[in-house]
Amino acid sequence: MRELYAKYGGSVLGRCRYLLKDATRAEDAMHDVFARALTHGEDFRAEASPLTWLMKIATNHCLNQLRSERAGWRQWFQRDAEARSEGHGGQGEMETRDLVRRLLSRVDLETQAAVIHYHVDGMTLEEVAAVLGRSVPTIRKRLERFAELGGEELRVR
Repeated sequence: MRELYAKYGGSVLGRCRYLLKDATRAEDAMHDVFARALTHGEDFRAEASPLTWLMKIATNHCLNQLRSERAGWRQWFQRDAEARSEGHGGQGEMETRDLVRRLLSRVDLETQAAVIHYHVDGMTLEEVAAVLGRSVPTIRKRLERFAELGGEELRVR
């Protein structure tokens, strides 16, 4: 792994900088990429070069970070933090978080995974279906049933 880091670290960092537009976040992402490569080394297929494999990991990692920033749950928590700093409004956001936790505990594990991938990770219906090995209509139905439990805040878009 040390050799890969020395040889390809600059390229991976460049990709992360390009996608994230922030040097500090890019460095953190680069380290995450190599950590993932270390723990998932068995996924490397010799059909591609190590650089291609690392760049794929880097791209997916950075795009997931960007998606996560757009996820609805982040907005809930940011509004909560802002409300607390202003001294008002925090209770409603806390109630929303508690609602989501309670609702998650009422559904099966696969629906929990679908909800987290969709609402937290910011994945599309197609991506969630691929990750869980289900059809898009199945995932949509699971998310819609979950949304019915929670009301407007959790509607499938």
